[in-house]
Amino acid sequence: MNFALCIKKRIGIAAAALVSILGAGLPIQAREITLDEAVLMARSRSVDAAVALNQLRTSYWSYRTYRADLLPEVSFKATVPSYRKSYSAYQLDDGSYTFVRNNYMQMNGEVSVKQNIWLTGGSLSLNTSLDWLRQLDNGASNRFMSVPVALTLNQPIFGVNHIKWNRRIEPIRYEEAKAQFFSASENVALNAVGYFFDLLMAKENLGIARQNYSNSQKLHEVAIAKREMGQISKNDLLQLELNLLNAESSLTDCESNYRAAMFALKSFLDIEDDEDLEPAVPEEVPAGELDYAEVLEKALTNNSFSSQIRRRQLEADYEVARAKGNMRQIDLFAQIGYTGTADNTPDAYRGLKDNQVVEIGFSIPILDWGKRRGQVKVAENNRKVVESRIRKEQMEFNQDIFILVERYNNQRRQLEISQRADTIAAARYHTNLETFMVGKISTLDLNDSQLSKDESRQAMINQMWLYWRYFYQIRSLTLWDFASSTGIDTDVAKIIEGK
Repeated sequence: MNFALCIKKRIGIAAAALVSILGAGLPIQAREITLDEAVLMARSRSVDAAVALNQLRTSYWSYRTYRADLLPEVSFKATVPSYRKSYSAYQLDDGSYTFVRNNYMQMNGEVSVKQNIWLTGGSLSLNTSLDWLRQLDNGASNRFMSVPVALTLNQPIFGVNHIKWNRRIEPIRYEEAKAQFFSASENVALNAVGYFFDLLMAKENLGIARQNYSNSQKLHEVAIAKREMGQISKNDLLQLELNLLNAESSLTDCESNYRAAMFALKSFLDIEDDEDLEPAVPEEVPAGELDYAEVLEKALTNNSFSSQIRRRQLEADYEVARAKGNMRQIDLFAQIGYTGTADNTPDAYRGLKDNQVVEIGFSIPILDWGKRRGQVKVAENNRKVVESRIRKEQMEFNQDIFILVERYNNQRRQLEISQRADTIAAARYHTNLETFMVGKISTLDLNDSQLSKDESRQAMINQMWLYWRYFYQIRSLTLWDFASSTGIDTDVAKIIEGK
């Protein structure tokens, strides 16, 4: 009788301990981090965000360089001084040559203002210069030559107007770069979501493994007591012992996976190694279904794909125009101004004489065996290839948007189903656990309910991850926040300057 009471007491203690651990969580002391916090940290601290920002800065300064080409350029050139003492060939009146020695010092300076003419592709410059020359042999003497003002025009005729084409292409290229930066920022957020849910899943798996291991220990102790009382078979006892070993093996694997996921997230967010994170399960998800037509319209308006299409089309047109321009080339050079010479600087600016230069040069192939015409045909066919590829990519882009919207809208229902299944599976396991304690179900039924509980919890976390993944994929493609109905756009200049 005393022996039976002792056994019942042991069973009661084990059952109480078992009930006390059912709601146990992770005993890890760590800073809690939400999904929104992880996304914000990723945008500002991750290496991927730094790469995207540096790419934007490169595009920004390339655009600034293009803009500078359209503005007047003021430059100063000088040689101070130049000294030469050398021999050079000189032809005499009878046609023979001799060598004469030059021994002189020279200095010169020039200030010029140059303006590119985008309408014609030429350039116009206004120059002023002063040269000083001093002969050092046979009595040193100074000579000055001034050009108070000279106006110079360089104008290609029939050739391709590079400046005009740049005015069409470069702004689109910059808009494409800005859209790529915002999409890259959303991809950074998408990567953060992936690392966050990897850690969250690892945390849930570790919690499940710890709970299952603790439960297996208590159940094994209860089974030993019941076996001593003859209430269960030896086969059931061995099965519970095997469950305990499997639970211990699963626990060690989950601990390793949890540490690996923790390290990956902290590395991505650039967090110190001595600080642990505990991800919190998101309490809310973005609400509402999306309309394909609206999503497609936002994507075609905001995504870099649209700018890329326009840029590639213009670049193909430019190559055709350049090939046609190379078939013949005529250049015009014209300069008008004044010049003066004297032995001193003031006199060099008196008694000025006009200075005029007009040159027209041309290059027209007479026989090139169709080389230039072939280059035009190559450029035209390359343009057709680009147009065909663009049409194909547009169809694929529209199809990807449609599939993504369908998956996003369907995922909300899938998440609701998985959340309900998780609740039911957890309640079923608790019920079966209590039923097993009184010996009304077998270990196989208990194992089945435990497996169902674990899989339902993992499926719920996975469905939640897919929902957020689709959400940020749509944001990345459309650059539009459908949760707040606002565009994803900021002041690029402030971003580049770090304000």
